[in-house]
Amino acid sequence: MNRHVSAIVTAGCVVLGSLSATAATPWSLDSCINYAIEHNITVRSRSLDRLQGELSVTEAKDAFLPQLSAGASQSFNFGRGLTSDNTYVSRNTSSTGWNVNLSLPLFQGLSAVRRLDYQKANLRTLIEMEESAKDDVELNVITQYLQVLYAGEIHAVTLEQLRISNIELKRQEQLFEAGKIPELDLTQARNQVAQDELSEVNARNDRQLALVDLAQLLELTTVDGFDIEPLSEDRMPLMSPDDVYQRALQNNHNIRARRLAIDASERSVSLARTGYMPRLSFNAGLGSSYYHLNGIENPSFGRQMRDNFNKSIGFTLSVPIFDAFSTRNSIRRAKVEQMNARLQLDDATTRMYKTIQQAYYQAVAAEKKQTASAIALNTSREAMLAMQEKYNYGRATPTEFEQAKTSYAKSAAEAIQAKYEWLLRLRILNFYNR
Repeated sequence: MNRHVSAIVTAGCVVLGSLSATAATPWSLDSCINYAIEHNITVRSRSLDRLQGELSVTEAKDAFLPQLSAGASQSFNFGRGLTSDNTYVSRNTSSTGWNVNLSLPLFQGLSAVRRLDYQKANLRTLIEMEESAKDDVELNVITQYLQVLYAGEIHAVTLEQLRISNIELKRQEQLFEAGKIPELDLTQARNQVAQDELSEVNARNDRQLALVDLAQLLELTTVDGFDIEPLSEDRMPLMSPDDVYQRALQNNHNIRARRLAIDASERSVSLARTGYMPRLSFNAGLGSSYYHLNGIENPSFGRQMRDNFNKSIGFTLSVPIFDAFSTRNSIRRAKVEQMNARLQLDDATTRMYKTIQQAYYQAVAAEKKQTASAIALNTSREAMLAMQEKYNYGRATPTEFEQAKTSYAKSAAEAIQAKYEWLLRLRILNFYNR
């Protein structure tokens, strides 16, 4: 009997196997993280944002190029119309024309340069935001992965409890048949098996629900055959929260994205100020036309095209004088965005600092709880073994024995909880310490 009871602790440290005999190969933590990042909708959306940012940079570069256009026209006039010698006659006329125009920006008030700088800064922000979205997915997967493992170990404990209760029920049935115990003791043993079966079912459902949550986090279409493998329990050192925070300030993608957003907002203010500056562009054009008047002899098409051929060059200067405060309002909006970007950085750093501090002190508490729960587990085990011996000799009631066994199982569950609380907090600190 003793070896069956002592197996509770061993069972609590082993995750249940596959939920189904036909289950596929269990997923590792790295496999879950990589799959979730690849299929997560938020990450894919951030990737599209990055692509949009790359297109915006390309458009900003293209703004330095000249614009070249060509056109042609054909018109027909019926009735009184203007002739080539600038007189009006009542005859039908037709005209054909073509032109090629070139426009080259020489000075755009630095708007093209500053727009390119802004789009590049914005692209750097979008890249970091995409990486930050991947970090969020990774942290969520780690948390849910540990939740599944925790639920699995709790399920293993309830299975072992149920097995011991079934063994005890068989012993009670044999004693009852020999007339050594009253029927009440047998009824209590059966009741305890029923309660342990209910606990096992609840624990199994808890693990299945945790597994479903993890599968949904991975964007899996089905959870059939899906299971995970246990983690290696390498002892990781507890890192200083201040050291972790200082490292995270430099390497955390969310913080870097917020910092780059401030740089982009500053460039947005500079871009808005270019509305006060003049623009200068160079223009050139080629063109010719053909005119036909019905009822008279007209010069040939080729001759008119040669005679009417024209070339032009020129410069266009645009000086803003009053734009209904459009530039002023644009600058104000850009400055508001700049202040908002700074507030978001402050908020992100504050929340990250709180998360790191909480993870550290929760890890310290969990480590102490592990030590205390180990002592409580040994004490409750010894108490249960002593109660079992008394129960075997008839000096303890079934209720007293079950209370001792329940206390022992509770201590095992608390030890498992402390273990996974400690693992989770250390994983969080390690995540920010990269």
